[in-house]
Amino acid sequence: MATELEDRVWDALKRVKFPGMSRDVVSFGFVHAVAVDAGRVVVDFQMSTQKPEVGDEVRAAAEREIAGLPGVASVEIRLHVQKAPSREESAQKAIAQDPGLIPEVRHVVAVASGKGGVGKSTVAANLALALSRLGHQVGLLDVDIYGPSVPMMFGIRERPQVDGNRILPFERHGLKLMSLGFILDIDTPVIWRGPMVMRAIEQMLGDVVWGALDYLILDMPPGTGDAQLTVTQKVPLSGAVIVTTPQDVALIDARKGLAMFRKVNVPVIGIVENMSVFVCPHCGEETHVFRKDGGKRTAELLGVDFLGAIPLDPAIVLGGDAGIPIVVADPEGPHAVAFLKVAEAVALAAERQAAEKPKLSIV
Repeated sequence: MATELEDRVWDALKRVKFPGMSRDVVSFGFVHAVAVDAGRVVVDFQMSTQKPEVGDEVRAAAEREIAGLPGVASVEIRLHVQKAPSREESAQKAIAQDPGLIPEVRHVVAVASGKGGVGKSTVAANLALALSRLGHQVGLLDVDIYGPSVPMMFGIRERPQVDGNRILPFERHGLKLMSLGFILDIDTPVIWRGPMVMRAIEQMLGDVVWGALDYLILDMPPGTGDAQLTVTQKVPLSGAVIVTTPQDVALIDARKGLAMFRKVNVPVIGIVENMSVFVCPHCGEETHVFRKDGGKRTAELLGVDFLGAIPLDPAIVLGGDAGIPIVVADPEGPHAVAFLKVAEAVALAAERQAAEKPKLSIV
């Protein structure tokens, strides 16, 4: 059983931020063990980083936090640092394992939610468009096997063309697009077991001519099932973005989705709060339909970044139904600006995660 001093040591370590990031070393899983004996504290760190010198910064910060605790007589920090593989090395390893799957894609970002109805597909589509506006080459893959939304959101009703045994993605508004909805009839229900789902996702990844992309955004199905596990096994994800609305019932499911990615060693880039506030178009009064700041509080509680809040507006819904996402329909409007801020945060975090991907599982 942990002693009172040991509990205080863990609390102190939670105040030690990993250099250059907003999260602490405990939430990253870098603290392997804490031992306390008669006031002597020994902390075992195990971390993987491209910059081994940051270990000295972590050691110094941990010593400062722990040394000031009542009852601490001495502090010993045992630091084990391994150099993390570069993005290029990781990519080469992935290609060697399965050369047919997206070898030219630099970053793969999953957009997920614990439940449906939170606007995940809207966020995924507009995030992809915002990244494209920032100058990146971007693709959007609709992995939601049971409820594909990309065909409607981009106004595509044709079948994709095939070149040999490869499928050519559609191109709209600067994005490359693929969805099972392009292949199946709109009223055809998908009643598939796990192996069929896994095979379909593998084909949409490996049999599509994605070409060279900076980002491939995956619009994941809600929940934590076969599709999510297949993606994490088949491609090296740069990270996951969790979409939620501010009310408690959505936040509970968002936490489950976040925990799933952590258990399979996928970095969680952060949380996006969708439908955050309704602004009256006539008087400008703000109404928090689903409570206020729920996504931000959840991000703080779980130790991940809060990427931004997207207001609730009928124009977003109408644009999606009409096949013209809001970032295209009103590129200078407040909603497009909000998505651009999220895209900037995702791009920064993806690059940062690629350089500082943690080795240990965060449970």
